[in-house]
Amino acid sequence: MGTLLSRMTASQWVHHPQASELFLQQMEHQHLAHLSNKHKIVNYLCYIDDILVIFYSNHTNIQTVLADFNAIHPGLKFTVEIETDNKINYLDITIHRNPTDWRTSIYRKPTFMDTIIPYTSNHPTQHKYAAIRFLYNILNTYNLLKEDYKKEENVIHNIMHNNSFPIVPPTE
Repeated sequence: MGTLLSRMTASQWVHHPQASELFLQQMEHQHLAHLSNKHKIVNYLCYIDDILVIFYSNHTNIQTVLADFNAIHPGLKFTVEIETDNKINYLDITIHRNPTDWRTSIYRKPTFMDTIIPYTSNHPTQHKYAAIRFLYNILNTYNLLKEDYKKEENVIHNIMHNNSFPIVPPTE
């Protein structure tokens, strides 16, 4: 009967989650070093199917990088999103590029709604507070500037207020 991997053809790999993860890791292992050297890639970040590639634009251009990534395997199709106004969204953050450094802020999709399980619902307490813990976890995960931290904290307080959660003022 063989193993799961031996029974799959290359075109079937992308339809099976564990196999596709192994396949992508193998492709990265085989090709990333060459592509990094060729295009002067500074950083390559990958989370499931979201990839952020940082490279020197004075050495290469995004269309060449995209063409080389798409040439890795006929079953892989990469697309590109280019930074706008020196910023780009990646997962749940926005990366702002400045001439000398960069900073991050929390990103929410335009379809974001501040609705969570209301405090007044009959759900178990741990379920009601799970979303609040998640929001605070995001807030404390990234190294935000003080004003971005305060802005995000206000967003969380508004979400709590809009969903009838008691808001305890911070102790100083």
